[in-house]
Amino acid sequence: MDFAKLKEQLTELALLEEVVVEVPAAPAEGEGGAEGEAAPVAAEVPPAEERPAISEPDYKAKGFHLDVKVEADKVVETAKALDEQGFFLEAITGVDWIKENQLEVVYDYSCWQPLCRVVIRARLDRGAPEVPTISEVFPGANWHERETHDFFGIKFSGHPDLTPLLLPEDADFHPLLKDFKAS
Repeated sequence: MDFAKLKEQLTELALLEEVVVEVPAAPAEGEGGAEGEAAPVAAEVPPAEERPAISEPDYKAKGFHLDVKVEADKVVETAKALDEQGFFLEAITGVDWIKENQLEVVYDYSCWQPLCRVVIRARLDRGAPEVPTISEVFPGANWHERETHDFFGIKFSGHPDLTPLLLPEDADFHPLLKDFKAS
């Protein structure tokens, strides 16, 4: 696994997010360095549209090496890139961001040699949560996607069989949504 190549591929697939960056103000007249020394100049900050949603969190604190946010239509391409680098799929789950009216699909991938864990995230509209299946790239995703569909109602388009895995076949509810009310 080539970490630099992987990071480059995932950066190209990552969605672009707006990042608010505070640029330090130039020091006032008389402030700054020693006499005759030029005042420090603030570094240029690239505009938000140039910032891919990829980060390298502290592995000891978070348990993964890369965290990448992608558009839903990029999850298959992302899965292929990780598969080509020798990664396997650990898990797929959902997160209900009820206040933002969104659901998030979270894919956890790992590689043993060298150890590398990658998290891929895709946000979806809560009213019509749909993302393409990755089960053609990682056949084991079939079960993870069925479970995520059961509990969050996320539809995995192109999935060969989204029948309930853990809930009753006639279930018309998704118990891990934050607005779910048990009767």
